[in-house]
Amino acid sequence: MPSPFPGMDPFLEGYLWPDVHHRLASEISRQLAPRIRPRYVARITVSVVEDENPESEIGILYPDVEVLRRRVAGRTERRRGPAGTRAESAAATVTIPVDDPIEVRLPAVEVRDVQGNQLVTAIEILSPVNKREPGLSRFRRKRHGLYQAGVHWLEIDLLRRGRRGHPGYPDSPYLAALTRAGAGSIQVWPIGLRDTLPGLPVPLLAPDPDARIDLGAALAAIYDEAAYELTIDYSEAPPPPDLAPRDSAWMRKLHKRGARRKGR
Repeated sequence: MPSPFPGMDPFLEGYLWPDVHHRLASEISRQLAPRIRPRYVARITVSVVEDENPESEIGILYPDVEVLRRRVAGRTERRRGPAGTRAESAAATVTIPVDDPIEVRLPAVEVRDVQGNQLVTAIEILSPVNKREPGLSRFRRKRHGLYQAGVHWLEIDLLRRGRRGHPGYPDSPYLAALTRAGAGSIQVWPIGLRDTLPGLPVPLLAPDPDARIDLGAALAAIYDEAAYELTIDYSEAPPPPDLAPRDSAWMRKLHKRGARRKGR
């Protein structure tokens, strides 16, 4: 069964996101492969970064709070007092998150020239760790480095929370942005909650024309493949941030319409 949303499904932005991220990278690679061969290949790469400030994702991306906090509940320690008497230790008045970063695996898609294995285009799907510090600065440095190296850069941001990869990007729920090698400007596709996901160009080496990916078809394919509808409760609110009141009302109508279809 397809998602009830015409484009990005905000219910995929929570604990399901790591699975969505991996599947979407695979589907984009699958779409590209027959469209760019024999001169180019699409390869999936996985980088491992540390989420050094994961607290904001507790209950959203990281459902298990025990990953972040170590608590000893319902137990008191006893120690010897100075005169050999037994003394109970005082209960801690403050608990704080354990300072342990979480490893995050970030899949991306690279288009490479077959003859020299040259990196031609990098396709990055943003994760929450890319949209807050220190990951945001790391992400921007990577983009700048590839731009300086003459690599095309396509970023896909399907997360409403967090900061954008560029301060000039429009304030839309979702977006895609393409920085062509050597270009002095960035092409941006703002995407609303009610919009279908666009087809996007994937630049190659001159004089070859752009390839194309269908972002909407890619998301629909992985939604069906993963059967996300079996684990999503559309009667609940989606992951943060909160929707605008008019979008919440529209979403409730979508849910009712989908419920009627299921009942047939």
